[in-house]
Amino acid sequence: MKNNLRHILLLGILILINQTKVFATHYRAGEIWIEQIGPLTIRATVFTYTKASSSAADKNEVDVFWGDGSTEKVKRTNGGGIGVFLPNDLRYNEFTTTHTYSGRGSYQIGMVDPNRNGGILNVNFPNSDLVPFYVQTNYTFLNSSSQGPNTTPRLLQPPVDKGCIGKVFVHSLNAFDPDGDSIAYRIGTPFSGKNNPVPRYDLPDVVPPGPGANNKISLDEKTGRFVWNAPQRQGEYNIAFLIISYRGGVAIDTTVRDMQVTIDNCKNEPPKVETIDQICVVAGQVVRFQVRATDPDIGQKVSLTASGGPFSVKNPAVFKGTGGTNIFRDPPVEDTFSWQTTCDHIQAYPYTVVFKAIDNFFDTTGLVDLKTVQIKVVAPPPVIEDVVPSTNQMTVLWTKPYACEAASDNYFYAFSVWRREGSNPFLIDKCVTGLEGKGYTRIAFQTSYDVVNGRYVFVDKNVESGKTYCYRILAHFAKRTTSGNNPYNFVESLPSLEICGQLKRDIPLIINASVQATNATTGRIFVRWTKPLGTALDTVLFPPPYKYVVFRADGITKTVTQAIAGASFTSPTFFGANDTVWTDNNLNTVQNPYSYKIGFYYKTDSLIGFSTVASSHFLTVGASDRVTNLSWQKDVPWTNSQYDIFRRNAVGVFDSIGTTTATTYSDSGLVNKKEYCYYIRAVGSYSITGIPSPLINLSQQACATPIDTVPPCPPVLTVKNACDTTGVIAENDIKNLLSWTNPVKTCRGSEDAVKYKVYYSNTEGGVFRVIETIEDINKISTEHREGNSIAGCYYVTALDTTKNESRPSNIVCVDNCPFYELPNAFTPNGDGQNDKFTPRKMKIRFINKVEFKVYNRWGNLVFETDKPSLDWNGQNLTGADVAEGTYFYTCSVFEQRLDGAVLSPKILRGYIEVAR
Repeated sequence: MKNNLRHILLLGILILINQTKVFATHYRAGEIWIEQIGPLTIRATVFTYTKASSSAADKNEVDVFWGDGSTEKVKRTNGGGIGVFLPNDLRYNEFTTTHTYSGRGSYQIGMVDPNRNGGILNVNFPNSDLVPFYVQTNYTFLNSSSQGPNTTPRLLQPPVDKGCIGKVFVHSLNAFDPDGDSIAYRIGTPFSGKNNPVPRYDLPDVVPPGPGANNKISLDEKTGRFVWNAPQRQGEYNIAFLIISYRGGVAIDTTVRDMQVTIDNCKNEPPKVETIDQICVVAGQVVRFQVRATDPDIGQKVSLTASGGPFSVKNPAVFKGTGGTNIFRDPPVEDTFSWQTTCDHIQAYPYTVVFKAIDNFFDTTGLVDLKTVQIKVVAPPPVIEDVVPSTNQMTVLWTKPYACEAASDNYFYAFSVWRREGSNPFLIDKCVTGLEGKGYTRIAFQTSYDVVNGRYVFVDKNVESGKTYCYRILAHFAKRTTSGNNPYNFVESLPSLEICGQLKRDIPLIINASVQATNATTGRIFVRWTKPLGTALDTVLFPPPYKYVVFRADGITKTVTQAIAGASFTSPTFFGANDTVWTDNNLNTVQNPYSYKIGFYYKTDSLIGFSTVASSHFLTVGASDRVTNLSWQKDVPWTNSQYDIFRRNAVGVFDSIGTTTATTYSDSGLVNKKEYCYYIRAVGSYSITGIPSPLINLSQQACATPIDTVPPCPPVLTVKNACDTTGVIAENDIKNLLSWTNPVKTCRGSEDAVKYKVYYSNTEGGVFRVIETIEDINKISTEHREGNSIAGCYYVTALDTTKNESRPSNIVCVDNCPFYELPNAFTPNGDGQNDKFTPRKMKIRFINKVEFKVYNRWGNLVFETDKPSLDWNGQNLTGADVAEGTYFYTCSVFEQRLDGAVLSPKILRGYIEVAR
């Protein structure tokens, strides 16, 4: 009976081992795809690739963990429940089911099954068949009514491939996100369980012979193109990729793809795919280009296929060879990619199409070359038609309907109106949407606009007379939430053509507000303006006489309400109301700029309107070490094209020293403690026919005296001491040697450094104090010791002739180097020789205290002290001499450290021979 039980047990063990080996030759690759089909419901598909010859290991169901504490066994759903058999000993499997969650959140959805196939070189080699196969997708449930639904990217390129030793291997992850979310790619690590990396994993190029010039992997994180240049060892490798999708710049999902690559020792050259790299197309146009595949090996055939987003949308692209035909043909193989794009295809990011050429070196498969083509489908520009000026507003009109206004699913969302002062007639690049960096400002973003005579209309009321305004229109597209109220994943169109205009010139234009004299009480500003256009002013509606009135306000401001007494000019006819000037006297132009506007009246006192406000230019000058920094402010309706900087010379005449288009200027190479005076000449124009040009306006004069406010560069500090040397050194002989760099010799601009200050703190993080001032800039070292310790922190500063102190050098902290060693015998016999048990000479330094205890052979305490010198004279605690013999001691040592008294981790123990 016992033998029978033994045989049964042995048989069970053999069956278990056999089952383990069955599972051990199974999983090669896979990932999980999640599709949202309801507010809290998803459809999940687990894609796996298994070893087809391991039929005994195959199961028709897998365990899926939903991330909410529940698990489900999901049956295989493709190939009639048995999967699809592929070349190279592969079986392709799909396991699809649905799951409903109790609430929104982020969930880690995973699938685990024993085990991986054996012999994977970079996974627990040689026992990869003992490692479970696990893939996961981190999925975020968005609020579909306010944020939109969420479906993870679909990976369109199978995760199994072959390569040859010494030949470049390429693979494209080829992800397509139906939501239009952006995608990034990373290299990761395969898993054996939830957040549990596989054991003993190395990247493929780390497996011996290891990384080198001819064995490197790389991944383009934008396109998902993986390159291994080039494999050096035959075998199977697994590598994990992270596919991260972003919405609004926030990562919402991460899919883990576990991929297997088989490298063979084969004398074969890969085929070559040739076609374009990228193309941009306006929605509604046809994308068409040729793709050509060749093979350098005579007699081999080539199959050319394509995959990518354009094949997964409405109105898909067409390419001869897709659809799984995988026909091998004699090279060169040439096919045409063709895609009739529509407005539904517009998205912010390019579509990726991967053209795959594979030779028949292994009969039904071989080496691969991939060519990735990026296709960006852009929205067409709106057609802007006209801009109509009036007295105080501009009306912009563009064509209705817009070409993509009727895109399905309410994809079209809004128009925006953009404006700039002055023209920018740039050439529109079909690959560049929007108006970023073109100098335009968005002044309207609306989902609906008024329509007049079959055209969209926008009225711009925030305009000023005398300025040229140029407009462009953008169309905007967006996905919609389930409620249809909230847009997401916005896409901009190509910009419209530019159209420009000016307000009707029925009021004056100021053309000068120029400082003529700089003085605190008698300053002067020259003010000049031009008359309105006769063709723009209705002299019947606004009959003469006409009057100009000059208004002024202190400072640079739009609020100008005070008329200047006596600054009015009347003409009985419009012909006589010519361009006029006014010199504004008795101003404080030293401290203040001034703003002006001109009132224009008919019938003497009835207002027609005001000119745009124009200010004087106000200059501010700051000074530093041998430099002055000029800046100026103004608010003028014309456009200044340049500024000329003038500086007073030794004889009191102002010379031009520079020109800039900015509103700042630095004048360097000056002499400290010498006054320098400046003014600015602004050169501008309205760019309007009939208006004088250029317009010259001066700032007031402003002065400053450069002084040295710039400290020297900080030195670089090094601290050494005798602790760094070998041998036993007495505590009193140890000092810190500080040395530092001389900023005069090492840092430009520090030539006036003259001395140093040395700072010290006896604790790390403590308060520093000056311990030495060194008056000689060439003396770059000193010694220091603080009492019975060398522990502490230091920094050094440099000072110049005007007492500017540099920033602190690097802080260097040093610690004591404690040392404590005890003998093992002494002779307390009163002969003056070795009468006390003490640390050996030169064997003690930087010790704060000890806990020294001596025990006899029965374990009784006979002596104790906390003095580092010990000084045990062979007497017990009562003062009686101890007997000759062997005693045991323990000694806990408290070292004097930067942080205070610190117990040494090593407790001294030993025996003492007492001989009398």
